Amino acid sequence: MNRFETLATPLALFHDGQCPLCRKEIAWLRRHPRSRLIHFIDIRDDDFCAEAWGQRFDDMLGKLHLRDATGRWFIGMDATRALYATLGHRRWVQLSSVPGLRGLLDIGYLGFARLRPWLTGTHRKR
Repeated sequence: MNRFETLATPLALFHDGQCPLCRKEIAWLRRHPRSRLIHFIDIRDDDFCAEAWGQRFDDMLGKLHLRDATGRWFIGMDATRALYATLGHRRWVQLSSVPGLRGLLDIGYLGFARLRPWLTGTHRKR
């Protein structure tokens, strides 16, 4: 058993509501049959406070953050794995967790996360 199989729901998924790519993904997730297991939180909302969640805004803006109902945090590619495990896409999670491939996907995610603000034009917005 891996740590993505024991997630306590609902999950809190923190996303950048000003990012066009993120908005597209969130729209798809909201239509998913298991979307009721996810609480979507836009970190760009005026009343959002990262510190209230024990996080820094810039850190949350730089990588996907997900928190399960027990308070466990999943960040970056692990947040994606945890999210997709909850949605029932376990084969994708297993494949993305294979040693070697896992490392490549993690590195690829970090590269994408660093470039995302410039790719989407959101690097100028707070």
